[in-house]
Amino acid sequence: MKTHILSFILSALMSASVQGQQTLGNRPRVKSPVVNPDGTVTFNLFDPAARNVSVTGDFEEISRQTLPMTKLENGVWTVTTQTLNPELYSYSFSVDGQRFVDPANSYVNRDISTLSNIFIVSMSNDDKGHLYSVNDVPHGTLARVWYDSPTLGQQRRMTVYLPAAYDGKKNFPVMYLLHGHGGDETSWGDLGRASQIMDNLIAGGKAVPMIVVMPNGNPTCNAAPGWWHEGMYTPDGNAFNRRGAKASMEESFMDIVNFVDNNYKTIRKRSARAVTGLSMGGGHTFGISRLYPGVFDYYGLLSAAARIKNNDMKFDESMARLFASSPRVFWIAIGKDDFLMNMNKELRRYLDNHKYRYEYFENDGGHIWRNWRIYLTMFAQMLFKE
Repeated sequence: MKTHILSFILSALMSASVQGQQTLGNRPRVKSPVVNPDGTVTFNLFDPAARNVSVTGDFEEISRQTLPMTKLENGVWTVTTQTLNPELYSYSFSVDGQRFVDPANSYVNRDISTLSNIFIVSMSNDDKGHLYSVNDVPHGTLARVWYDSPTLGQQRRMTVYLPAAYDGKKNFPVMYLLHGHGGDETSWGDLGRASQIMDNLIAGGKAVPMIVVMPNGNPTCNAAPGWWHEGMYTPDGNAFNRRGAKASMEESFMDIVNFVDNNYKTIRKRSARAVTGLSMGGGHTFGISRLYPGVFDYYGLLSAAARIKNNDMKFDESMARLFASSPRVFWIAIGKDDFLMNMNKELRRYLDNHKYRYEYFENDGGHIWRNWRIYLTMFAQMLFKE
C-alpha cells in the first residue's frame, strides 16, 4: 500500500511539471484522461508496482462500466474507451482492489461521501457536453448564503445563482432547485452543473434570465458537511436524522422564499416563482405544491419520491386546492429504469383519475445525475415565458 501511495504522489507531481517536459528522471509524464478527437477517452496511471488496475465510470447509458487497464513497459497502465456520446462523465481507478481518484486529474466531485473524477466529452456547440461546459458567455454569480429560518430555529446555508444580467435594479423571477437524499446545498452546483447550464441556456436565448436558489433540504443539518458547527464528520446521507427537527422542509420553505424576496431583486408574484427537485427534492416539491398552491406557478417533479395517500381526505383536499389554482406547469420527468418508477406511476394514475392536468416526460436510464441534468435543462426552458 505504501508503494501505491508513493506512486500516486509521484504521478501527481509529474502531472504538474513544466509544460512540454516529457519525463522526470526515468518516470514518464502522465496525462489522464485524454479526450481524443473521435470521442474515445484514454486513461493513464503510473504505478509500476501494481498487479491489477482498472477504471470504472458511467460510460454506458444505464450502468457503470469497468475497463481493465494494460501495463506498458514504462510502468504506465492505460486503456481507451469506445466512442462516448457528448456528456459529463465520472470515474475512478481500482488498484489491486483499492479505489482511488485519478492523481493526474484535479477535477473531482463529491456525491455524499464518494469522490470521483469528472471529464466532459463535447463534439459540437449543440451537444450536452458543450451545455455542461464553461463557455465564453456572460457568467452568473454563484454564492453560498446564510439565512435565518425561524421555523427551524437555525441559521442555514443555501446556494444562490444570480444571472449575468442581475444588476440590483431590475427584478427577476426565481426558480427554487432542490436536491435529493444525501445531497446538500452544493449538489446542484457541483454534480448538476446548474450554473453552467443556466449560463449557456440564458446566453443562447433558450431560458429567461432568472435567479436560482438551491437550499439545503435536510432540516436537521444547517449546511453541507464541513460547513457548519458539527465539523468534519463523514457524510453518510442520514447524518443527524435521529435528532429530529422542529419542522419539515416543506413547512419551513417559506422562510427561504421570504429571505430571497427580502434580499434580492425578485418579482414577488406567483407567475414568477418555480420550484423543482430530484428524488427527495421532488417529494419536497410535491409537498410544497400542496401547502402553498398560491405561491408557485411552476412545479417540476424529477425522479420524485412523491407518495400518494390513498383514502386520505386531507390529501385529496390539498390536491384539489392545488389544481383548482391552475398552475401553469406541473411536470413529471423520470427514467424508465428508475427505481421510483412505480411510485410515479401511482402518482400519474391518481392525477389521471381526477382529471388533473400535468405534463410527463420519460427517457432511458435510471436514478442518476445524467438524467437530472437533462431534466433541469428542459424545465428551465419552460419557465416564465408569457
